[in-house]
Amino acid sequence: MSQTVDEVLRTCEFLGDESGYRLLKLPANGITLAAGIIAEASLPFTAMLADRHEVTMLLPEEVCQEFQNRLKMATISEFAYRLITVEAILEPELTGLIARVSRSLADFGIPVLVFAAYSRDHILVPADCFDKALAALRSLQESAQQ
Repeated sequence: MSQTVDEVLRTCEFLGDESGYRLLKLPANGITLAAGIIAEASLPFTAMLADRHEVTMLLPEEVCQEFQNRLKMATISEFAYRLITVEAILEPELTGLIARVSRSLADFGIPVLVFAAYSRDHILVPADCFDKALAALRSLQESAQQ
């Protein structure tokens, strides 16, 4: 039987960590640099996406500072993000979870960046919206309990 969004919302936790993260953009040929930084840094969470236009990274703020000399060609977001992980094993067939989460956060005016791992989803929100985002997600969970 496949998971439903309500089942996930009833049983998952929305967990944040204490780190601030920055979004970075490198030129498309910056993939080796990006992979090297990920390999060398001790990272609680990171994301990298490469397409034909650019390499996008999400790194903890302290890693950006540690590697600032190697990131001179990077465009770095002006503000920090905070991470919220949907702490549940999610089935690949699950449909609609991110739509519900995004809608809930949009209702509070909170922008999101979503990164999916193999079995978990990660949501990034502006750091100054973190507490409000967690409250909105907990309210969403309460509505799934009914």
